[in-house]
Amino acid sequence: MMTSILEIKNIGKAYRNYGNEWRRILSWFGLNFRPINENWTLQNINFSLSAGEAVGIIGQNGAGKSTLLKIITGTLKPTQGQVIHHGRIAAILELGMGFHPDLTGRQNAYHSAGLMGYTQSQMDLVIDEIAAFAEIGEYFDKPVRLYSSGMQMRVAFSVATAFRPEILIIDEALSVGDIYFQQKSFARIREFKEQGTTLLFVSHDESAIQTICNRAILLEQGKIVLDSTPEETLDYYKALIAHKQNGVINVRTMEDGRVQTISGSGEARIEAVKLRNEDGEVTDIFKVGETFTIEVLVNVSENIDSLVFGFSVKDRLGQILYGTNTWHTEQIITNAKKCTYYKFTVACDMHLGVGNYSIQMALHDAETHLNKNYEWIDMITMFSVINEKKEYFIGLSWLNPTIRIERVEKNC
Repeated sequence: MMTSILEIKNIGKAYRNYGNEWRRILSWFGLNFRPINENWTLQNINFSLSAGEAVGIIGQNGAGKSTLLKIITGTLKPTQGQVIHHGRIAAILELGMGFHPDLTGRQNAYHSAGLMGYTQSQMDLVIDEIAAFAEIGEYFDKPVRLYSSGMQMRVAFSVATAFRPEILIIDEALSVGDIYFQQKSFARIREFKEQGTTLLFVSHDESAIQTICNRAILLEQGKIVLDSTPEETLDYYKALIAHKQNGVINVRTMEDGRVQTISGSGEARIEAVKLRNEDGEVTDIFKVGETFTIEVLVNVSENIDSLVFGFSVKDRLGQILYGTNTWHTEQIITNAKKCTYYKFTVACDMHLGVGNYSIQMALHDAETHLNKNYEWIDMITMFSVINEKKEYFIGLSWLNPTIRIERVEKNC
C-alpha cells in the first residue's frame, strides 16, 4: 500500500457577508453573529496523492481550482477541513505572485526562496543554476517590472524547481512563454516525477494533462465530479459542457475495462459504424500507408435545422491526433427531416504509426458540439495499425520521407 504524501480532507471554503466589518471581527471571538449570506466556492473536497503521482485538476472558470491550490499551499485558509502534507511544497500559482516589481530577478529569487524556507547560503549554491535555467541574460539583474509575462514565468519556474520538492504545484503558469521553455520545463517536471516528486497540475491543456498525469480530477461548482484516468475525466468534462442543452450523460465500462462517455439530446443518433480496408473488407486492423474507410449510419428522429458530423482519431493515451467535421468541410446538412437516415463515408490514408487507436464521433448543429449536441460518443470504435511493408520507423505518424544524400567537395 502506497503512503499518501498529500491528503485533502473535507476541505470547504465559504465567503461570508456579515453586513459590516465589526460584526465580522466580533464573530472571530465567538460572538454569535450569523452572516447575512455566504457563498461556498468549495465543498467536501477529499482526495490524496502518493509520492511520484501526477494529478491534473480541470474544470470551467469559477469551478474552484485556483482556490483549492491556494488552500493547499497555505496562502488561503479553508473554512472547514484540513490539508496534511509530508514534505516541502513548491508552487507556481498566479504569475509573478510574490515578486516585487522594483526588485531584480535575482533579488526576487532570494526573496521567494526565503518564503519557501530556504536559507541565503542554500540559495548562494544554486543562484547561478537558476539564472542559467531561466535564460533571460542580463535581465536577471534588472527590475521585474521590465519583464514580459514569459520572462516572469521563466524566473518563477526556475526558482520553484531549483531544489527538487516533494510536492510541486503549478497553476496554468506554463501556458505563457515560448514553446522552447515550455518543453524545457516539462522535461524537468518529468525528471522530478521519476525521482518521486508529487505533481498537482491545473491546466486547460488537454495534451499536457494526458501525457504527464496519472489521474485527473474534475471540479464543477466547487465539488469533485469525477476522479479517474485523464482520458475518462477529460471526456466527461467535454460532455458536461455540452450537457447544458438538455442532454444526458451516460458512462459505461467496456469489455476491455475502459470507460466510454456518451452525451447528447438525441434528435440524431449514430446507429452503425464500420471500418473497411482498401480491399473493402470490414476489419479493425490496418497497414501503415493503406487507404481505409469509415462508414457511419445516422438516424434523424426529429426535424433539425442543421446537422454536422464530426470525428477524431485518438491515440492510446486519449490525445487527439486528428479531427474534423462537415462544418469545416462545408458539407452541412440543412433542414434534416424526422425519420431520415444519412450515410457518411470518410476515406483516409493511414499515415499513423504502429499502435492502438480509437475514434470518437459527434453530431451537432454548428462548428462544435458545445451549442446543440445531438450525440457525442467517445471510443465508438477501436482499431490497430501494423507495419507490414513500410520501412521501420518510430512515432505516431508515418511521414513517408524522401532522404537525399549528396557528397559535397570542400577543401580541408
